[in-house]
Amino acid sequence: MELRKRGATINPSNRFERMEVFIDEEFEEDARNPDTLYLRDDTQTVISYTDSPDITFGASINPYRGCEHECAYCYARPYHEYLGFSAGLDFETRIMVKGAAPELLRRELGSPKWRPQPLAMSGVTDCYQPVERKLQITRRCLEVLAEFRNPVTIVTKNHLVTRDQDILRELAAVEAARVNLSITTLDAGLARRLEPRASLPRHRLEAMERLNSQGIPVGVLIAPVIPGLNEHEIPAILRAARQAGAGSAGYTLLRLPYGVKEIFSEWLTEHLPEARERILGRIRDVRGGSLNDSRFGTRMRGEGAQAESIRRLFEVSAAREGLNQASTRLSTAAFRNPAGQQLELL
Repeated sequence: MELRKRGATINPSNRFERMEVFIDEEFEEDARNPDTLYLRDDTQTVISYTDSPDITFGASINPYRGCEHECAYCYARPYHEYLGFSAGLDFETRIMVKGAAPELLRRELGSPKWRPQPLAMSGVTDCYQPVERKLQITRRCLEVLAEFRNPVTIVTKNHLVTRDQDILRELAAVEAARVNLSITTLDAGLARRLEPRASLPRHRLEAMERLNSQGIPVGVLIAPVIPGLNEHEIPAILRAARQAGAGSAGYTLLRLPYGVKEIFSEWLTEHLPEARERILGRIRDVRGGSLNDSRFGTRMRGEGAQAESIRRLFEVSAAREGLNQASTRLSTAAFRNPAGQQLELL
């Protein structure tokens, strides 16, 4: 029986480690399909802060580190190297689980130091990856957010988000919830290879439709746009999303920091060998001759004629579908501290 292959085809060495382990060819096939391990993350805080000028949120929650969706292009892979793992197979098979996240979140939101503001869920890795179905850490975090009525914006590739529509509906009633479904392609065959364990595109559209029917604001993110591979799908994705109820749209260009360059290049070698050099060439066209550009201001959109062409295609297509309006701003007006309210009653 042929073993199911993972998203990454390699497990490159950690850039911070001096020692590298080489796998004997006899065990190579097993090494390419390791079992997934879920490891306890004993972090003492759950809200992360950023002041990056090209990111739309200032604070985020990530219940998991690493991601079983196994997207070969994921810009978050290098974060796993800070934990002593590889950005390749380790990222998708060594999942750090923040089991205490809901309790930590309640403590941080209840602190006098907390200033109510929207929290992003999936600022790094998807909060609705497969193990969430069992562990329900994301759901329990949403329950805490609902207690405080603190606004939240979610980005996910998983239909599982519809499980929590009851809590999201409660938050949306006070303008404190928004969900963005990330859709890279409408081609189910390509999606299975590019994002092996994420929901299929039609299921993400179904999730969008269901959430919209519940009064929960939804949007679509074409993330990432991969030059030479999927930019031609921008109009079709926006059309499908609008028909499913999306009220806003955005996109980001493919980012290949550190070892992700090698991981994605090897993915192309295995899955799209005939198009590999063309796609890599198009990526270099929007990155000033390199495969990555980490500068603020250009890392999300790229530069040059090809990047400009992608930007125009997106803007024209979004305008045609009525998705060129800014997302509805989330409100902190309804925020409350349940513990503080109890003290007032006493």
